[in-house]
Amino acid sequence: MTRIGVRIVVFLMGLLVASAPVAVQAQSLRGSRASMDAQNRQADLHDFTRIATSAQVERFVELGLLVRLRPNQDYQIHEVSFPYARPAVRTFVERLSKQYRNACGEQLVVTSLTRPKSRQPRNGSARSVHPAGMVVDLRRSNAPACRRWLERVLLSLEAAGVVEATRERRPPHYHVAVYPRQYEGYVAALEARKRAAPEATRVASTVRYEVRTGDTLLKIARAHDTTVDQLKSANNLRSSRIYPGEVLMVPVSAGPTR
Repeated sequence: MTRIGVRIVVFLMGLLVASAPVAVQAQSLRGSRASMDAQNRQADLHDFTRIATSAQVERFVELGLLVRLRPNQDYQIHEVSFPYARPAVRTFVERLSKQYRNACGEQLVVTSLTRPKSRQPRNGSARSVHPAGMVVDLRRSNAPACRRWLERVLLSLEAAGVVEATRERRPPHYHVAVYPRQYEGYVAALEARKRAAPEATRVASTVRYEVRTGDTLLKIARAHDTTVDQLKSANNLRSSRIYPGEVLMVPVSAGPTR
């Protein structure tokens, strides 16, 4: 075979490899070296400084690079020395906590935000992106239904490529690294979809429903004059599996507006 022929074969083989399906790793909240690598890669891509001192935190607040999170009826901040984070993290907490409180009937509890290198805990990782201001730690609820709801939502957001979440044990909490550009784009797309929704399919409100033994999504949807797809969307469900005692937000259709 001529040298040109060899080059053509190599080129075609390269195209085949590039177009081959890529195995997607299953989403989980276990944490891993790969998860930490992904968080640091995003911090670098966003050009985030790893803040070193308390004084530097204050300086970043003055510059508007970090913003203060202010507790409301949906979430509280518990013993957080620096209640500041990147703006997208605040948006994430405000949106998530509203949905969480509607679904679970309790406030979301934030236990950590921006943490400078000089204030890292003894058991903290040297590669933590807390100093980059892109992380929020959320307390793990004592209510199983609330834990299931929150973990399902975090896994859904992780699958969408907008956060990286890990379930930590000591103390029990969820470490959530928010990817600002990706998350802001995700929220913008959701809002655009809402605005573009046909009048007849818009939802006026939602009602809380506690799943009972023998319930299915189809049964619940029919009882509330909605659809399984709308139920899944309202509760960030990736499958039709539900559990007795779980609280679902059930959309109530407004019908056509006049």
